[in-house]
Amino acid sequence: MGCCNRRCGLIAGAVFGAAVAILGGVLIPVGNKIIQETVEKEAVIEPGTTAYDTWTAVGAKVYRQFWFFDVKNPLEVVQHGSRPVLVERGPYTYRTRYLPRDNITFNPNETASFLIPFGAIFEPSMSVGPEEDEITSLNLALAGAYSLISPELHLALEILIRTTNASLFQRRPVKELLWGYKDPMLKETVGLFPDYNNTFDGYYNVYTGKNDISKVGIVDMWRGSRSLRFWNNTYCDMINGTDASSFPPFLKKKEPLYFFTSDICRSVSASYEQTRNLKGIEVYRYSLLPSTLASPLDNPDNKCFCSNMKTTRNCTLAGVLDISTCQDGRPIYISLPHFLHGSQELRDSLVGLNPHEEHHKTFLDVEPTTGFTLNFAKRIQVNMMYGPSKVITVLKKVKDYTIFPLVWLNETATLDDATADMFKRELISRIQMLEIAQQALLGVGVAIFVICLISYCVRSSTQLSGNPLNLREKRKGFV
Repeated sequence: MGCCNRRCGLIAGAVFGAAVAILGGVLIPVGNKIIQETVEKEAVIEPGTTAYDTWTAVGAKVYRQFWFFDVKNPLEVVQHGSRPVLVERGPYTYRTRYLPRDNITFNPNETASFLIPFGAIFEPSMSVGPEEDEITSLNLALAGAYSLISPELHLALEILIRTTNASLFQRRPVKELLWGYKDPMLKETVGLFPDYNNTFDGYYNVYTGKNDISKVGIVDMWRGSRSLRFWNNTYCDMINGTDASSFPPFLKKKEPLYFFTSDICRSVSASYEQTRNLKGIEVYRYSLLPSTLASPLDNPDNKCFCSNMKTTRNCTLAGVLDISTCQDGRPIYISLPHFLHGSQELRDSLVGLNPHEEHHKTFLDVEPTTGFTLNFAKRIQVNMMYGPSKVITVLKKVKDYTIFPLVWLNETATLDDATADMFKRELISRIQMLEIAQQALLGVGVAIFVICLISYCVRSSTQLSGNPLNLREKRKGFV
């Protein structure tokens, strides 16, 4: 009877272990389903969700750091046609995006409309000097006028330059170069970002993700249109992806992320680079590929972004984007800092540039389950162009068209410690607990099943090997 109980107990233990293991196995898809449903619910942009609370709040502090290119030999450039010698000065840091999205309206087609307010507050403690520091840089008014008027009118520009005693370069405070000053030649406000403070970007229309989480955050319209009107081409005028603050959840490494940025008037894509740890949270780092600003010779998709055959060397120049069509005609060229991934001739026309992949690339760190961007660095260089002239005195010694770097900026933000702890507590820890429970049940169940099964087999084998001996002994005694 005891033997039967032990055998039955081992069988029952094996059955119990198998049941526990099966329960652990079943919990894997069930748990994944629970996680998916929870994330999809909280990722929808509507009142009461985590995504909405994050989306409407100011959130992490966003900073714009500016590095200027200070010209050390302005007279040699004008008088002898020397290459400009540049020294980088910065950062001069401003806090931006400190105002929440404005005029939020939910629309019947499951989109939300909003404006992004612009503003900048100087941060002395994060800067190398005050806003009053002076920089020798390109004369914005002169370079702009040179590009905008035809060579037949250069004589009129020469007279205007002489009248106001202007030159190819000027020395002005950081504050004036960034936010504007009244130019004596044009008699109007000129600056790199003269309309930035107290203005807005948008309207944006983005999908809320309700009923289709794969569309959450994706831009439906910008300024009332589903396509841009800058490039006169269907492909280049497409608005793709989100505004980069978040992406649809459950990212896949092989799939690029698409986002639209009004700063460069186009959509771009970023590809998976590596998995990183950000304050205890696993994130995927995505960065722009060199092909983003490649010449049409290397990336035919960029053909429609090339509009000026003269300054782009018949569209063979890589690394710069002429955005004058979206800057009210102002001759602005966008590139990565120090012409990273650009043609060598861009750097050869100047002295002092040193592109560095780690310091000058644009990247996003995105939490893959939720699609939230937790850390980013958007790095852009603003350039203008000047070239030779037979009439304008300050340009007579210039040998060729030069795309001149004025400033490069790094717009950056990362989640703070409190937000990181909340994120880990509310999401990561719950997912980890569920995974631990799944693995524990599966492991314990398999262990119990294997131990009981082995014990049962060993006991059965011992009993089988013992019975014949007992039978022979009984037979001997009978005889």
